[in-house]
Amino acid sequence: MLDWVLILAPYRKDASYMASLLSEHGIRAQAVTAIELADRIAAFPGVLVVTHEALNPVAINTISQFLQDQPNWSEIPIVVLLDRAAPQSRIQSALAAAWPRSRQTFYQRPVAALELVSGIQSALLTRFRQREVRDYLERETELRLELNHRVKNILASVISIFQMTRRGADSVDGLAEDFAGRLTALSNVHSVVFNAGGDEAQLNDIIDATVAPYRVEGRSNIQSSGPDILVPRSVGTTLALCLHELATNAIKYGALSRPDGQITLTWELSTDPDPLLTINWTESGGPPVVAPARVGYGTRYMRSALTSVFGERPEFSFDPEGFRFVVRGPLSRLAQKP
Repeated sequence: MLDWVLILAPYRKDASYMASLLSEHGIRAQAVTAIELADRIAAFPGVLVVTHEALNPVAINTISQFLQDQPNWSEIPIVVLLDRAAPQSRIQSALAAAWPRSRQTFYQRPVAALELVSGIQSALLTRFRQREVRDYLERETELRLELNHRVKNILASVISIFQMTRRGADSVDGLAEDFAGRLTALSNVHSVVFNAGGDEAQLNDIIDATVAPYRVEGRSNIQSSGPDILVPRSVGTTLALCLHELATNAIKYGALSRPDGQITLTWELSTDPDPLLTINWTESGGPPVVAPARVGYGTRYMRSALTSVFGERPEFSFDPEGFRFVVRGPLSRLAQKP
């Protein structure tokens, strides 16, 4: 806890007096004997108070062993009360050698009660600062590990996207254009999740960030609506890449290739005990739809990726009046983090 004081003062009632004095000032303190010292110091006090009479070889070695075993961030304050007639310099030199990695403060008895309390309060504040440094270092380590993990995941996603794009490319220019678009979709999702402050984000924010580049300024050629739903980063990334594929195809062959073309993108939840999420993409106002002679790699990716996420195969409908796409699955499945 680091917020209490351990007192080793075997002479008369010194220990009880100091414990009572500190308690009056709101400081928890516990007095111990030399026999109890090893067990109690292992409980990690904030400050150790030792009187001149306690400085025997056994106590000095016990404290020395504790100091050697303390964590790297710790440097326990030790308050030593010495007799006026004691060889001050020699004792201080000996304890500095025996007790490295400790902050030693020496008082000559008799010491004023207020001075002693003030010194111990200052030592506890030092201990508090040490704990802050410890917490900072632990958080920094966690952040470095998390950053390393996320960078590896991002690089793996980029490699996967490149391989997917390369297999479906007919030219170098086409490869560059499609790859850049998919990276933009990936980047948009990461921005949304980062701004959300965690590993989840609102589905509405992910969809808006993904389709925003395809919206024509001044009119609503892509209308989206649906309830607030939190989805994990991995699900958001998959949906963004798939929506990018749909938007790209709409620009090349579908509703977005005509000035009056419209896309309606909606998502809804059923009221079942295990709600079912359904996402609909419907195009209108474009050229007559003709089913492709062969299945492109983008479509194969969408089928594979969305089936993995939703547990059901997506539906592609090449209605002459407008292309339609539907995917659905249990919300509980989407909420499962990989």
